[in-house]
Amino acid sequence: MKEFVEYIVKNLVDNPDQVKINEISGTHTLIIELSVEKSDIGKIIGKKGKTINAIRTLLMSVASRNGIRVNLEIIEEGKPSSSTSESE
Repeated sequence: MKEFVEYIVKNLVDNPDQVKINEISGTHTLIIELSVEKSDIGKIIGKKGKTINAIRTLLMSVASRNGIRVNLEIIEEGKPSSSTSESE
């Protein structure tokens, strides 16, 4: 899953060497934290969040085939994680 997200994101941003991805595994849920350079955040989110929603849709499709749930979070550098995770 990490490689899948990395491939998509690195092809969208201007600074692919600044892309950092961290996977946190739970029992039935996988959290993927994505960090990109500040100038590339808009490219990842897209207009009205369309790009990030498309990436999340692809991830959910791949994850459902493997029987897991996945949550993609964008982490801003220098700020603590203020996640908007779903309650289970």
